[in-house]
Amino acid sequence: MTDEGAADVWEFVAMLGDIPEGEVLGIETVRGERICLVNHRGTVHAVANNCTHQEFAMSDGHLLPKEGRCIIECAWHGAQFDCTSGAVLKPPAEQPLAVYRVKVEGEEIFVGGRVS
Repeated sequence: MTDEGAADVWEFVAMLGDIPEGEVLGIETVRGERICLVNHRGTVHAVANNCTHQEFAMSDGHLLPKEGRCIIECAWHGAQFDCTSGAVLKPPAEQPLAVYRVKVEGEEIFVGGRVS
């Protein structure tokens, strides 16, 4: 599923230096979307910045280095999600996180429309 209205709109949201490898960063877009940027092994991913379990900020959580996968864990109740697909990997969450398109140009990070 794609957010058709925003699919081709890219918004500058941060610099690469703002999010070191292995870290997460919460941002808010001009459209008012709360997004969590994730730097996993030098690749930046973007997911919704609210846990689908009880709306806690995913940017308060942390990355888990498991088998080379990009997994983010909610700091509140320990729900885990795949950063690339948004899929729930560990309850108590039951619904996946929204995933957003990301592109990096030089040192600038841009977020586009929702992928799922």
